Amino acid sequence: MSEISSHAPRARAILSDNVRFYGLWLAVVVALLVMPRIFSSGASLTTLSLMGIAIIFALSYNILLGQTGMLSFGHAVYYGLGGFLAVHGMNLIITSKLPVPLPLVPLIGGFAGLVFAMALGWVSTRRSGTAFAMISLGVGELVASSALILRSFFGGEAGITTNRAKLFRLFDWSFGPQIQVYYLVAAWTLIAMIAMYALTRTPLGRMCNAVRDNPERVQFVGYDPHVVRYIAFCFSGFFAGIAGALSAVNFEIANSAYLGATQSGVVLLAAYIGGIGFFVGPILGAIFVTYLSLVLSDLTSVWQLYFGLIFIAVVAFAPGGIAGVLMKHRPLLRSGQMMPVLRAYLVALVPTLAMLGGLVLAIEIVVHHTVNASDDPVIQAFGMRFDAASPLIWGLAAALMIVGYLLARRTWAYVARAWDDALTAAREKGIAA
Repeated sequence: MSEISSHAPRARAILSDNVRFYGLWLAVVVALLVMPRIFSSGASLTTLSLMGIAIIFALSYNILLGQTGMLSFGHAVYYGLGGFLAVHGMNLIITSKLPVPLPLVPLIGGFAGLVFAMALGWVSTRRSGTAFAMISLGVGELVASSALILRSFFGGEAGITTNRAKLFRLFDWSFGPQIQVYYLVAAWTLIAMIAMYALTRTPLGRMCNAVRDNPERVQFVGYDPHVVRYIAFCFSGFFAGIAGALSAVNFEIANSAYLGATQSGVVLLAAYIGGIGFFVGPILGAIFVTYLSLVLSDLTSVWQLYFGLIFIAVVAFAPGGIAGVLMKHRPLLRSGQMMPVLRAYLVALVPTLAMLGGLVLAIEIVVHHTVNASDDPVIQAFGMRFDAASPLIWGLAAALMIVGYLLARRTWAYVARAWDDALTAAREKGIAA
């Protein structure tokens, strides 16, 4: 009787964990279905589709960096080749009138990414660390330069185009309207997220973590780190190819930009800013980077500079990324100590925003005088118009940065004290940080 009663709390805990786990995935499904009802404009649907593609791409990259510890500078190779093979496959299906519906086309890109990852990965993954990063950079530049040479396959600078509406119709869907493309991307995003999450829970996923943390010990217990890295590399290439194929379906074109270093840099930014230590991190990073790139490109001509500054700030002050910062607040929420920290955040928000506003103003002024010196000095950035030649604007930028910085240092010291007090109170309640 006592044995049965001792198992009851454990059974309830397992049931509670399962309910939370499946409830979370159900919430994701509901969100994917509801989002186009809330954001129904064409631009919003396109943005949501781009976010879904970026999520798959960032999660595929995290198989390398976050799970296995391989920093790649050429992950766009498998994304781009998946996109090109998908476009060629669509054109072949159209000309041959094959009964292949559009929802199956991403598999063409996935298997293309897998094949090229299998071909290039064995040599690349023999080494890890800096050597692997340099090899990936070399492979990426080699393939990107080939895109302008092998015009019969890559189409030169113009790329290769297709028409998704001419494929075999499934349930009378032509996939011409953007809403239908969104649901296609959303379905594949959900499938890819579930598959990659399941991969992290397998023995292979755990072994990838072990190779990341201590490859010598993995070799000592009888596993070959090279083989583990190679298998992870192949899985990563497969899902990157799916993302590239979805991008080709969305834009109905594949060009050399799919293969460039910029594409590899964007996925690195998304994964790292989101947080490579958590599965949800690349998802948050992909959403953040996609949205911010679309918004900033309309607000300023040097939006890429701000991305670089954000990346530097994350590396310096929040190496765990967005997900890491959010996860640090879990013990405070569980212990009921969140309000004092929120009050400290509000106190630090004003001088921090003032400092950032002065920095933005200074950047826009410097960019005008160094890049667009011959243009009208009255410029517009972030919805504001100001005279870049006015000494008052220079003084305002300097005052905001200096005063904001001095006040921010004091207020963030207050935030640190509030954090220490809240964590101490959480530990006293038996909740570990």
